[in-house]
Parts: sequence; structure tokens; C-alpha cells
Amino acid sequence: MIDDVKIDSQTGAAGSTPTGTPGPDKPASMGKLIEQISEQTSRLVRAEIALAKAELTEKAKKSGIGAGLLVMALLILVYAVGVLLLAAVYGLGTVWPLWLSALAIGGFMLLVTMLLALVGAQLLQKATTPPESVQRVKDDIASIKEGMHR
Repeated sequence: MIDDVKIDSQTGAAGSTPTGTPGPDKPASMGKLIEQISEQTSRLVRAEIALAKAELTEKAKKSGIGAGLLVMALLILVYAVGVLLLAAVYGLGTVWPLWLSALAIGGFMLLVTMLLALVGAQLLQKATTPPESVQRVKDDIASIKEGMHR
């Protein structure tokens, strides 16, 4: 109720609206003003929390829909890759026997898979080692403790 407190334009005194005492002629007491500030602050905080909850709920709904669409796209991609690989086998089957073209395409897929797995494992290994800054902080703490014991 920010509108409850009115400032007298001539005296600069704060007072309440006609709904209660004191009026513009009688300035509100300091205790009453602090009580109003406390009430308004708690109401503002509650309103902000309610707004944040509503925004998070909306974002969660949109994120869920987006994640579902991505999963569907990945599923379709898996089938599309399978169809393309089958087409590659049949395409190579016009030059080689069908079993040999399937073997060649399968071997190529295994090589690509191994390459991706090796690169991914190296990146994960680098990501899981602690950063150098962590080790430096640990060294600094050890130095400080050592200096305090002297």
C-alpha cells in the first residue's frame, strides 16, 4: 500500500490517507512509517517470489517441450542414418558383391566410432582433472599453514 502514505507538498510531512489517522495535518509517527515499510517490503518480496515461481514454471514447460522435440529429432536422425547407410551398401553393391559392400561400410563405421570414442575420452579426461588454479590454491594454503607454524 504505497499509496497509503501521502507527502504534504507544503511541509514535506508524511501522513495517512483519509482512511485512518493521522491525516496530512498530523504527520505519521516514525513507528507507523516503519511498520508500513516492513509490511510493504514483505508484500513486495512475496509478490516477487510468486512472479519468479510463475516464470520458472513457464520456462520449465517450454524446456520440456523443447527437450521432447529434440529427442524426437534424434530418433528420426538415427533412422535416417540407417537408411543412408543401407543406401551406401546398395550403392557399393553395384560395384562389389553385396556382402563385401556391407562389410566395407560396417568397417568404416567402426573406424569412425573408434576415432570419436578416443577423442571423446581424451576430452573427458582433460575435463575431469582439477584445474591448475585449484592446485595453486592448495599450495598457497599449505604455504600459509606452514608459515603459521614457524
